[in-house]
Amino acid sequence: MTSNDDANNVPLLTPYKMSKFHLSHRVVLAPLTRQRSYGNVPQPHAILYYQQRTTKGGLLISEATGVSDTAQGYKDTPGIWTKEQVEAWRPIVDGVHAKGGTFFCQIWHVGRVSNSTFQPNGQAPISSTDKPVKSQHVAKFTPPRRLETDEIPFIINNFRVAARNAIEAGFDGVEIHGAHGYLIDQFLKDHVNDRTDIYGGSLENRCRFAVEIVQAVVDEIGADKVGIRLSPFANYSGAVDSNPEALGLYMANALNNFGVLYCHVVVPRMVKNGENSETPSNIGLMRSAFKGTIIVAGGYSREDGNHAISSGYADLVAYGRLFLSNPDLPRRFEIDATLNKYNSETFYTPDPVLGYTDYPFLPSDV
Repeated sequence: MTSNDDANNVPLLTPYKMSKFHLSHRVVLAPLTRQRSYGNVPQPHAILYYQQRTTKGGLLISEATGVSDTAQGYKDTPGIWTKEQVEAWRPIVDGVHAKGGTFFCQIWHVGRVSNSTFQPNGQAPISSTDKPVKSQHVAKFTPPRRLETDEIPFIINNFRVAARNAIEAGFDGVEIHGAHGYLIDQFLKDHVNDRTDIYGGSLENRCRFAVEIVQAVVDEIGADKVGIRLSPFANYSGAVDSNPEALGLYMANALNNFGVLYCHVVVPRMVKNGENSETPSNIGLMRSAFKGTIIVAGGYSREDGNHAISSGYADLVAYGRLFLSNPDLPRRFEIDATLNKYNSETFYTPDPVLGYTDYPFLPSDV
């Protein structure tokens, strides 16, 4: 993509070897829910969407993809628990590979961040707790049902099967979604997890669910195909922990036991007047402890993404809204071109084109 001289001036565009994956740059497509998988089945229009954002040697992470029929919390998000879904993903993955990209499938379960209308037979969402998500919209989230201890292995198996299905669909690996207040995070955070069994109480017990999912997925597809996304320092959907530094450090060390490929850390960053600034997160402890690749996400610009790489703060930087609105984002970063502005009003519209595949590219002669 760039000459060596150009790459030296733009740290984000330097190559990176992530185990067997030879990446040509460090700009990652972050997982972005787009709600255009009608009936929870990926659609053909996703082929163009992901292909537009693919560069040879680039890493893409798919939108969050449900591991079961209880995993859903939003309309028209994709799944990967049925044969129909696996087959629907296959041409999308093939499209990314045709352009030389590396493609990971983010697998998730929303837990209590759901409504009974998205659940089988209108049942209550499942969680680590029976405490509901506090929301300004009273009817948005249904009070959850606390999982019984003997039910948890079935949920863990859902992640294992989803990982196997992702590889069957052609993905290069999976990213376990352990962030943003969803099910795994509901076990990790002590302000949500009020259990008294082996999955609650101590830090080790609260991390047990996440660790057992990682083990199951690693055993199924191999550690070299497994990443995980964590947000110990953030408080999405009320998922707060009293000691996020200890939580992040514990998980970093636990992940080392399995040799997983990468840890994708969401860094809380305040956005004010269009400018980002770091909030205290002490991610350095995780960075020092974890032996694999570190990806960071959190509203990074070109400038502070370059700084994250050049300072050794991270190995790769994931971009969401900027990559959504600039399908040629690595090229724009290369020449420091003006960026398209994103339209948040079309993030989740069901239209297969509007706000999805209609963002303009740079002219070919630029």
